[in-house]
Amino acid sequence: MAPAPTASTPGEQVEATRAADATEPEAGQEPQPALRRRRRRILIGSAVAVVAVVGVTGGLYGTPLASKLGLAGPTTQAPSPPQSPQAALRPVGADGPAPTPQGVAAALQQVLANPALGTLTGRIVDPATGQVLWERDAGRPMTPASSNKIITAAAALLALDPNSRLTTKVVEGPEPGTIVLVGGGDPTLSLQPDGKESVYPGAAKLQDLVNKVKAAGVPVRKVLVDTSRYTADNWLSSWEKSDIVGGDITYVAPVMLDGGREDATNPESRRTDRPAVSAGRHLAQALDADLNSVAAGKAPANSKVIAEVRSPSIQQLVDNALLISDNVLAETLAREVARAKGKEPSFSGARQAVQEVLSQNGFDLTGWTMADGSGLSTENKVPARLLSDILAVAAAPDGSARADQRTPKLRPLLTGLPVAGGSGTLAGRYQNGNSAQGKGWVRAKTGTLTKVNSLSGIVLDADNRLLAFSLLSNGSDMEPGRAALDAVAATLRECGCQR
Repeated sequence: MAPAPTASTPGEQVEATRAADATEPEAGQEPQPALRRRRRRILIGSAVAVVAVVGVTGGLYGTPLASKLGLAGPTTQAPSPPQSPQAALRPVGADGPAPTPQGVAAALQQVLANPALGTLTGRIVDPATGQVLWERDAGRPMTPASSNKIITAAAALLALDPNSRLTTKVVEGPEPGTIVLVGGGDPTLSLQPDGKESVYPGAAKLQDLVNKVKAAGVPVRKVLVDTSRYTADNWLSSWEKSDIVGGDITYVAPVMLDGGREDATNPESRRTDRPAVSAGRHLAQALDADLNSVAAGKAPANSKVIAEVRSPSIQQLVDNALLISDNVLAETLAREVARAKGKEPSFSGARQAVQEVLSQNGFDLTGWTMADGSGLSTENKVPARLLSDILAVAAAPDGSARADQRTPKLRPLLTGLPVAGGSGTLAGRYQNGNSAQGKGWVRAKTGTLTKVNSLSGIVLDADNRLLAFSLLSNGSDMEPGRAALDAVAATLRECGCQR
């Protein structure tokens, strides 16, 4: 997600110059700013570590945890007032009165008539029963924007060990005085000093790698960077080079610092156009090696490991990718799924692997087209049905007939979703107007491209019944489109919907 550019207005659609090759540019060569098709703004609240006010315990995480924490959910049948999001867990069960399709349709009639929604498709599901409570063209392929990250995250949680970590290594090079920085797939490795966090909580620090190399007593004059974990297919033709400057993306590489950001603490920061080489240069500088020596290179077979550091867990990386809608992290996860499934770690291999994982886990992929793992490309096409199906499985109450072997694996999807008015890409939304009642009660993945707005997540209705929803709007302007989607989700919060 990136800040709104000043060179364009919402709705402008101007094609940018496409990349002529798929390699990192030469040093000093910067992408030229261009009018962009997408306008996005990310608003990060101070409570980035919000766990949940919408309640993802009880039926979702087990009653014992809620009891241990001494927390209780709403008991009144009347709609609860807007909540100020805070780090809290609330129990959710499957015993609240079930809404009906007729009740949901009646409650949503007015907000769905808002022309700001453009062409809207969507689906609302009761995860406890699997009943579809409302849908509109739910099988129609739509451009999802960053809601696409739900699909990538689901594939990662289903295919990878959620507790595993990605390792960045320094190994002995092909000649004395040379070391090789070997990318292990971690884009969160940070330049931040000890005690300072980047936008990636718990990220490994480059300084720790440096300290270990120095402690090993290895003389270093030259630094090579090994990016062979992924293929050279590191840029998608439907992306725009201006998005590097805008802070959305950079060339996909298995090693970089702070996601390629120039400011490690700012999610919207401009990114470098040479992320792997930049990481090598920072390592060389810290080791007093020749900066001009930094170049691409392959680690010798069975080379001795001098130092290594590990990323946060896959589950934590999924959380972060969803919370701040980090495109680089999403592309990394997609390639790691490809590796796990024996596919080429490229855009094509990621598509094949994600398709295989979701199909093997029983999800209907009819109408789905994956261009990238992040949703940055307008060539992605997703039916709302697929997103709501994934979320409904993730939110199925423990012990219910709807909970199966996929549910515990997909449960972390819910904790990664931004909280309305409290965290991530929803921090600045749900503050007033028709959406205020949803503040603190809606958790959802956002998506915004020019003329594309999406919102997919979960919400507690007025009877403490958890609902899963996916709303995809194409042909809508950014601010009114977002507000209209927020109003739909907030209306579900206010509704018992049993008529």
